[in-house]
Amino acid sequence: MGKLSTHVLDTANGCPAAGMQVTLLRLQADGSTQELRRLTLDHDGRGGGPLLEGETLQRGRYRLVFSVAPYFRARGTAMPELPFIDEVPLDFGIDDPAGHYHVPLLVSPWSYSTYRGS
Repeated sequence: MGKLSTHVLDTANGCPAAGMQVTLLRLQADGSTQELRRLTLDHDGRGGGPLLEGETLQRGRYRLVFSVAPYFRARGTAMPELPFIDEVPLDFGIDDPAGHYHVPLLVSPWSYSTYRGS
């Protein structure tokens, strides 16, 4: 059974990004989006289980939107009025719905990186 998961690490503070808000969208062929989930990351910077699994994980294009600036502001990080990184939208494809797709994010107020995890 396939599944989609995420994990966010706060590289500025060296900890999981507990409390960060994340939105999962499905990208439609006509350019529109369909919101599938909104969640708050748990104490370990994870979604508390798969974001999608089984029949809900379908072949197609998706977007995870990570609310970075609000997370760092809530932690008390001094941020400019116009933050360098406000949100991180990550677009990715699910080609095999039976596979495991893990989307980790390493983030600070000034940089981020991602990859397909395991």
